Amino acid sequence: MQNKRIVFIGDSITEWGRTDSEPLGTGYVNLIHDYWLVSNPNQTPEIINKGVGGDRVVNLQERWDQDVLALKPDILSVSIGINDVWQQLDNVDMEQVYPERFESIYRELLEKTIAFTNSEIILMEPTIIEETVASEGNQLLKAYVDAIHRLGSEFNLVIVPTHTAFLNYLNSEATEQLTIDGVHMNSAGNMLMAKTWLETYDKIKMK
Repeated sequence: MQNKRIVFIGDSITEWGRTDSEPLGTGYVNLIHDYWLVSNPNQTPEIINKGVGGDRVVNLQERWDQDVLALKPDILSVSIGINDVWQQLDNVDMEQVYPERFESIYRELLEKTIAFTNSEIILMEPTIIEETVASEGNQLLKAYVDAIHRLGSEFNLVIVPTHTAFLNYLNSEATEQLTIDGVHMNSAGNMLMAKTWLETYDKIKMK
């Protein structure tokens, strides 16, 4: 892992806590970094957090050249989809990104990345909208999760089953919350994201 560059791109869940003094933020990206740091202190990769609060896939499209292609990451991890659904619930007058357009734009970004970099690409399922499996947000998310899986199959990419992990937790009837507001992670939610990402990454390396 030494000297490898990993870019995490996404929305506020990825950005979480990122400032000039905390460039990795305080969320799952930082937990992944710290896990590697204490596990292999001399082989910790360079990690770059490119999460931006409020982003949908159309916003990733606008900044992809600068925040992904120009950085030439060895590994690119993408987490997007929550706001594409959330805005349908919270801002109905906004031009919406429905699943078909979401998949089309996402495909374009993957094609550009494959064409212009040698990045190993990892796709993360979007997490949850409200800590109830049957919530309207989680029902709408299904189509976006399905789109990500189709893209994963099309491009032979690894998928981190984040949405699945959160639903499994909710179905376990555990009493501890994972978010502070139904979307943004508390420490337990960030830990579940980091754990799921790392377990998926470890499986890749074992192949």
